[in-house]
Amino acid sequence: MFGVSSDAGYKGIIPGISIKSLNYGTNSIMVEFKLTKGAILPEHNHTPEQTGYLVKGSIRLFIDGKIKDLKPGDSWNIESNVRHKAEILEDSIAIEVFSPRRDDYLQYVRKEDVL
Repeated sequence: MFGVSSDAGYKGIIPGISIKSLNYGTNSIMVEFKLTKGAILPEHNHTPEQTGYLVKGSIRLFIDGKIKDLKPGDSWNIESNVRHKAEILEDSIAIEVFSPRRDDYLQYVRKEDVL
């Protein structure tokens, strides 16, 4: 499957945080997050492992009691069921892959963007 670039299809999930699922397979899903300065992603955990890459901006990520300020080009991995949260320090864009696939994120796939 191919994903095509589009500025359409982002959905707000909490104030200041929008998501768009870019592509997916049987075992993983790749999503893009648009993050607004000052937004907070509350602490949570989930079964899928999460690997991310900061494309633009700056975020403060809290993973299992560790804190790191991230800048473009930085990446992270969050193991299954590990508590984490984020503070958005600047308008940012992050790409993340979840495995196994987060089926709840399939609703954020824009059918016109996958071939």
